[in-house]
Amino acid sequence: MTGTRPGRRPTIVDVAAAAGVSKSLVSLALRGDPGVSEETGARILAAADRLGYRSNRLARGLVQGRTMILGVLLTDLANPYHTEVVAGVEEAAEARGFTVLLAHGRRDRARLEHQLDSLLQLNVDGVVVVSSWVGAAALADAARRVPVVMVGRPPEFAPGVDTVANDDEAGARAAVRHLLELGHTRIGHLSGSGSPSSRSREAGYRETMREAGLAEQVLVHPVGADRERAAAELLARGPEAVFAVNDLAALAVLDHAPPRVSVVGYDNTSLAEVTRPRLTSVDQPRAIMGRLATELLWERMGGRTGDRHEVLAPALVVRDSTAPPGERRGGGTP
Repeated sequence: MTGTRPGRRPTIVDVAAAAGVSKSLVSLALRGDPGVSEETGARILAAADRLGYRSNRLARGLVQGRTMILGVLLTDLANPYHTEVVAGVEEAAEARGFTVLLAHGRRDRARLEHQLDSLLQLNVDGVVVVSSWVGAAALADAARRVPVVMVGRPPEFAPGVDTVANDDEAGARAAVRHLLELGHTRIGHLSGSGSPSSRSREAGYRETMREAGLAEQVLVHPVGADRERAAAELLARGPEAVFAVNDLAALAVLDHAPPRVSVVGYDNTSLAEVTRPRLTSVDQPRAIMGRLATELLWERMGGRTGDRHEVLAPALVVRDSTAPPGERRGGGTP
């Protein structure tokens, strides 16, 4: 039997020699071409299996114009919101035979754009960007080469780039209304980093407080780079309840807040269910957003040229971290 030298990866030429056929016939058989007879196809696949042959997707992509690989660029792997969006992308991609390649920006704007360029150099068939930190010019340039979809609210829409986001202002309104309905009036907001999503959430908080006649009670504190410190500083100003820009910020508040302070997060990540008390949080459907972003990529690959900007409705999920004034979170008196 024809073999390969130890340490050398078998090639399509090795498979052809082992099966006693031409290289082009091996290529057709591995693609499942109906022109290859069942007997010959079986012989070729058996030879490939014996040799441990694995097709080189990148090399094949140079010939076929498609690698069957999608790139996903995200800001922060430590944030479960990002990883849960990626899970939705992976589910949709794998259903169509695509592999997902992750690139991590590590909360660095320059690195994010460098990683985007790296994905393009690897000839991915499309890119899902789970970040609002990539500039519109870089996104538009990428979209001239491959389909690009951004998950999240962009600072500005880039031509040729589709977006999938949730209605951040509506989600914030739902969070604040819940606290108002419980009877809280002194509601603080641990605000975000200035991204479009965090600005919309702060706007929803402010407007809902104003509509309730509580404009003078507005209490906003930026989360900054140190969530724990920011949470402690906000709580030192004496709020009855806190609406945080995301679940990570809400957990920092819970770490420092006395049991009488109600806390609402945003994103409804897996952390909301496992922390104690379980966190009331605004749900934006992360996995659905990832799957929808991937579907928009397929549409682009199929020839759609017009831009699409999808906005999904969030929903408040009430758990144990909120209670009426004077009551301990989860029930009882402090």
